Amino acid sequence: MAPLVSLAVLVLFFALAAPNFVRGATLLAVLKQGSAMAIVAVGLTYVLICAEIDLAVGMTALWSACLCGWLFQNWGWFLANWCGLRHILAGAWASGPPGAGPAEGAALVAVLVIPLAASLALGLASGLLTVWSRLPSFIITLAMMFIAEGMSRFLTKSATFKIPDVLSRLGNDVLDVGAWLGLPAWLRAYLMIPYGAVLAALVLLAGHVILQHTRFGRYVYMTGGNREAARLAGVRTARIVVACLALCALTAGLGGLLNAGRLTNATLDQNKDLLLSAVACVVLGGTSLFGGEGGIGKTLIGVLTFTVLNVGLMQVNWINDLARQLLTGLVLLVALVVNGVLAKGRS
Repeated sequence: MAPLVSLAVLVLFFALAAPNFVRGATLLAVLKQGSAMAIVAVGLTYVLICAEIDLAVGMTALWSACLCGWLFQNWGWFLANWCGLRHILAGAWASGPPGAGPAEGAALVAVLVIPLAASLALGLASGLLTVWSRLPSFIITLAMMFIAEGMSRFLTKSATFKIPDVLSRLGNDVLDVGAWLGLPAWLRAYLMIPYGAVLAALVLLAGHVILQHTRFGRYVYMTGGNREAARLAGVRTARIVVACLALCALTAGLGGLLNAGRLTNATLDQNKDLLLSAVACVVLGGTSLFGGEGGIGKTLIGVLTFTVLNVGLMQVNWINDLARQLLTGLVLLVALVVNGVLAKGRS
């Protein structure tokens, strides 16, 4: 119950310290800011449960967003010169010179799918190298983090790229549930659900079902709890590690696309704090850094706690910008220590 208590204490504090905290706009801000982080945290939860770590999630998200933006503005040239599809699929792809304009139809699908496939490839490479070299995933993913950042810088040349309108709508448009139900205006403000939050909810639900109700999920827990015992029991632990790192990279890529949509462009300064924020969310929820313990439900609580903290501190007038970072670190430290002490006592 410690993560839930921490979340309740934060909500109560900000409700008293910031008069405008308890309103629909605050809930909308929490859902918008937490959606991308929740998606990234799902894959990271799998990695931590199987007693590994992925330090490349932030840069993988950046790479996915930058590649999407670059393809969106140069997709015709890319397909014509690198994929060899211009003549084969002349009817489906309206290719053109660099910067020819927005992609449509099948080309738009490629602009969204190729970055996710590239992110998945980075995760697979991290997993295979970790298993093959028998080095800690900390080292392998650290190297992959620099590789992803370097590719992003090389591809964008520090320029800002536009992204497809569908991502902008996904990151910013909302679903007015109150209007559907015919509720009054003051109540409708609390039922504005961003499309990004709907996507995050679907990813969280899928992650929970796979982790709790499939053989693969049980093997993830077994691998993190006692890898040698799991191997002796017939679990192919190497495949589990590779699958978890690949899944983490895939969710990082999807989170990067959603975050780029919320910001309406792709730049190099996006997702710079995503790694530490996602790890903080997962650990705040109660997932162990040593593997074998945790869950998607706990991660959701951690994401809400972290996002409420960030949004709430922005609304407290007597806390200036210089003190917000310090207070964020102190509150997170206290919450993590309390959660760890209570978990140790329960054990």
